[in-house]
Amino acid sequence: MSDIETVLARVAARRPRLIDLSLDRVHVVLARLGDPHKKLPPVIHVAGTNGKGSTIAFLRAALEAAGKSVHAYTSPHLVRFNERIVLGGTEISDAKLIDALERCDAAAGDDKLTYFETTTCAAFLAFSEAPADCLLLEVGLGGRLDATNVIDRPLAAVV
Repeated sequence: MSDIETVLARVAARRPRLIDLSLDRVHVVLARLGDPHKKLPPVIHVAGTNGKGSTIAFLRAALEAAGKSVHAYTSPHLVRFNERIVLGGTEISDAKLIDALERCDAAAGDDKLTYFETTTCAAFLAFSEAPADCLLLEVGLGGRLDATNVIDRPLAAVV
C-alpha cells in the first residue's frame, strides 16, 4: 500500500460507529484548524442527482479557458483519490494530501468524523492555502447536512 492509501485507510477506520446527523463536528474541527472554509476563493456549489461531475468539468474548462485559476472538489475518484482535490488546475500532490489529512485527523482528536467529512475538511485546508480565482465544490450526499454546506455564502449554487 502507498503512503496515501495507508493514511486514507486510517481515516476510514476512524469513522464513528453511529453518524451524528449534524454539521457540529465538522464546524468544531474546522475551527481547530483556523476556519479554512472561511478563507476560500469564491465558491460555486454544485448539487443535484445527476451530472454534478460533468457540470464541474464544463465550468472548470470554461473558467480555465478564460484564464482563471480554479480549485475543484469532486467525488468519487476514478483512479486515484488525489483526483478529488484539484488545486489551481493540478491534482493535489500526495505530500500535500497526506499533510492535510493528518492535520485534520489531529484536529479531530476524539471527535470522530466520517470519511467524507474528514476528506472535505482536508480539501478546505488545502484550498485555503493555495491561491485561486474560484472553487468548484461538489456536494457529497447532498441535503442540508452535507459537509460541504459549511460554506455560508457561495458565489453561486448550481442544481
